[in-house]
Amino acid sequence: MESSYDFLWIIAIILISTKVLGLFSGKIHMPQVVGSLVAGIILGPSILGVIPEMGDSTGFLSVMSKIGVILLMFMAGLDTDVEELKKTGAASLVIAVIGVIAPLIGGYLAYVGFFGVGDGNINEILKAIFVGVVLTATSVSITVETLREMGKLKGKMGTAILGAAIIDDIIGIIVLTVITSFKDPSVDILTVVSKILLYFVLIVVVAFIVNIFANIIDKNDRHRRIAIYSFALCLFLSYVSERYFGVADITGAYFAGLIICNLKIREYVETKMSIISYMIFSPLFFASIGVQTNLNSLSPNIILFAVTLLIIAIGTKIIGCGIGAKMCRFSNRDALSIGIGMVSRGEVALIVAQKGVEMGILSNNLFPVVILVVIVTTLITPIMLKFTAK
Repeated sequence: MESSYDFLWIIAIILISTKVLGLFSGKIHMPQVVGSLVAGIILGPSILGVIPEMGDSTGFLSVMSKIGVILLMFMAGLDTDVEELKKTGAASLVIAVIGVIAPLIGGYLAYVGFFGVGDGNINEILKAIFVGVVLTATSVSITVETLREMGKLKGKMGTAILGAAIIDDIIGIIVLTVITSFKDPSVDILTVVSKILLYFVLIVVVAFIVNIFANIIDKNDRHRRIAIYSFALCLFLSYVSERYFGVADITGAYFAGLIICNLKIREYVETKMSIISYMIFSPLFFASIGVQTNLNSLSPNIILFAVTLLIIAIGTKIIGCGIGAKMCRFSNRDALSIGIGMVSRGEVALIVAQKGVEMGILSNNLFPVVILVVIVTTLITPIMLKFTAK
């Protein structure tokens, strides 16, 4: 019989294991998120079974991880450097757009090739598109560290990679918004488009109001209440997005961060948010992803699909972003380095995949495939980049 206090030791073991394996990941020059994912897989039903599948005593884990993912996307918005986007300009935009289109098409075709879409069933088509959406995200944290070590981060190539990564995550979030809006079969295209347009009008209005009071807000940039108000704005936009516009809650969280990112309070808010994220919410989110990754359910067909998707995930970013870089007159070597620098997937891909599972767009047996893509692309990116960007 389960105790109502079981969640306490589950939190304790998650925090310890994610930290220990996260530190180990850092020792081998990998992002700590890899260690956190592995910790969840080890503790979950795939290996030890210490933490049961989501539900019952782990019901709290689902709620906490939801707050964790909202917090992560809020911080991603805060981290967006609008000035960096202005510097890279057209080059980053071209690289990002092609770097989104190529994996989107590749993921869609891979799903159709393995599982088909029936007789044009809208739900199956959405699932196929969603697999492509998962592949569009880019995490350049490991790329940034590699380029920094090589002294190439502030060069033209490093700036282009940073700008393109920011833009392609924004595009990916917009595509996710469209896909999730189509999930309800009773809603027609006109209604979906109208709601999305109204949603962006709301975001613009909120941003305008915040900017009106920017001077007053910045004068209180070191007051703790500012961090609380900012996080409340994040939660409010997350709720309104999902409840009234059919837009993913993480989209609202991201735009909340984006609204604040140019204010003086950004640094203070980010510092406070990173503390609660680091202390509890992020470990629980990444561990919950590992717990949901049941490797025992992998069939030979799913394994083959995972390998195929991994090849597509790597190839489409290198080729797509490389072509975009060449169009912007980068040298062959720099174009290849930019393509490789965009290969690594990370938090955004995991967040999008998690959202897909919640909405029934991504099946549970395909979830481990996404984990594999994230881990492998993260591991190989710095290795390839060190060869091409010397």
